[in-house]
Amino acid sequence: MSLYCLGDLHLHFASTLKSEVQLREPLWRDHESRFMQNCTLLVKETDTLVLAGDHSWGKTMEACGPDLQYIMALPGRKILLRGNHDLFWDAKKTKALNQQFEGRLFFLQNNYAAYGDTALVGTKGYTFEGPFYLNRSGRIVGWDEDEARHAEQLVERELERLRVSFEAARADGFKRFIMFLHYPPTNIMEKDSGFTKMAEHYGAEQVIYAHCHGTQRFHDSIQGMHRGVLYRLASGDFLKWMPIRIMED
Repeated sequence: MSLYCLGDLHLHFASTLKSEVQLREPLWRDHESRFMQNCTLLVKETDTLVLAGDHSWGKTMEACGPDLQYIMALPGRKILLRGNHDLFWDAKKTKALNQQFEGRLFFLQNNYAAYGDTALVGTKGYTFEGPFYLNRSGRIVGWDEDEARHAEQLVERELERLRVSFEAARADGFKRFIMFLHYPPTNIMEKDSGFTKMAEHYGAEQVIYAHCHGTQRFHDSIQGMHRGVLYRLASGDFLKWMPIRIMED
C-alpha cells in the first residue's frame, strides 16, 4: 500500500480554456494520456492518490463532469484537494460533494483522510504573489499594500480550515500527519509562514504542495528538509506527470 501525489492536472475535456504554460510548453501536450498511463503502471487499486488541486478548468459541475470522470477512472483511492482554479467546488458544500461521490472520490477540506496510522490533512492555502515592486537591480523593494492585506485575510482563513482538519484528526487519536496544500507554503520573500509554523506545531512529517508550474516557478518555495519537516513540490509538469510516492506501508 503506497501513498502518491500530483497536482495541477488542469483538465479541460469539456472546456477550451488553457493556461499560458499549457499553450507554450511541450511537456503539457497530451499530458492527460501520459498521466493516465503512468498511473496505470505505478498506482495499484490498494494505493491512495492525492491530487493537489487545480483539477479542472470547468467552472460548474456540468463543465467539469468529464474531468471528474477521468479522475475517477484512475487507479486507487482518489483524494482531491481544492485549488485556486477549482471553481466548481464551493468549500461550504464539501460535505455534499463527499456524499455525492462517496466511494469514488474524497474531497479534503475541513476534514481528514486516514492512511494507516497517519492522518492526511489539507486545504487550498494561500500565498501573496504580488504585485511586487522591483528596483533597477531586480530586487524587491515593496508591494501593493491593499493586496497584501487581502492576502493576510485569505491566509488566516486557510490556516483556520487547516487547524480544523488537524484537530479533527487529533481528536480521533491520530498522532502522525501529512499536510497537503495547493499553494506553496511560502512565497518568494518568505522563509517561514503560518503554514510552516502549523506544520511544525502539529508535527507534520511532510508538507506536499503544488501550484508552482512552469519551469520559472519550480523554485518559488521550500523544497527538502526545513526545521524538521520535509517539503515536496508535486506540480504535474515538475514531476513530468509521474506521481510522487509520499510514503509506503
